[in-house]
Amino acid sequence: MANPYFEPGPQRAARVQALFDRVASRYDLLNDLQSFGLHRRWKRRLLCLARPQPGERALDVCCGTADLGLALAQQGLHVVGLDFSQEMLDVAAEKKKRVGNTSLQLVRGDAQQLPFEPGGFDIVTVGYGLRNLADWQMGLAEMVRVARPGGRVLVLDFGKPDNTLWRALYFGYLRLFVPLLGLVFCGSASAYSYILESLKHYPAQHGVAAKMRELGMKNVQLYNLLGGVMTINYSEKAQTRI
Repeated sequence: MANPYFEPGPQRAARVQALFDRVASRYDLLNDLQSFGLHRRWKRRLLCLARPQPGERALDVCCGTADLGLALAQQGLHVVGLDFSQEMLDVAAEKKKRVGNTSLQLVRGDAQQLPFEPGGFDIVTVGYGLRNLADWQMGLAEMVRVARPGGRVLVLDFGKPDNTLWRALYFGYLRLFVPLLGLVFCGSASAYSYILESLKHYPAQHGVAAKMRELGMKNVQLYNLLGGVMTINYSEKAQTRI
């Protein structure tokens, strides 16, 4: 049976937005449950690789409930968090209020058409968002466009383990256990079976690394976490030649 939230082509954005609007209030809880809390460690690893410095400007694309954006802002950066789901942004705004005064600005917008000038950010990140775009390559190209020369572009997302047995076990977990969590805590198994469906249609870590190189990015690096269950793609925008 086809997943109601996954539809390739121009209608995909509306389906994915409906999904995240639906799960927004339980999104953080489900992230903790399905990853056994490890998503927090993986996000800290991404932040460490980004090497944030106070005063820098950062953009977190598909920011969701703003875990990455808030963490960057708390390190003294000027941060913009962008997402197309108002429900997710509302949760992010509540978290920002609880944290207190931060330099995080929340913006509703399209990750495939970022409303920013070229070269405006020292760091551009996306956590669990690139895979959800109707055109992930366009989304990555937009991230590169708004990064300054020498800026860092990082992608954190589900991966596809190279080991065949480990991939089969991992996909079985996503097929059976994660939708059960979605049913119990969100009232929708399909909202979380979507993860595996979207991953099947996504080139994952190796495809992202190849596209980074195609876009002219330098120092492209791939970090496999838990044997490729999760991955971080890192790259730097080439310096402008004078």
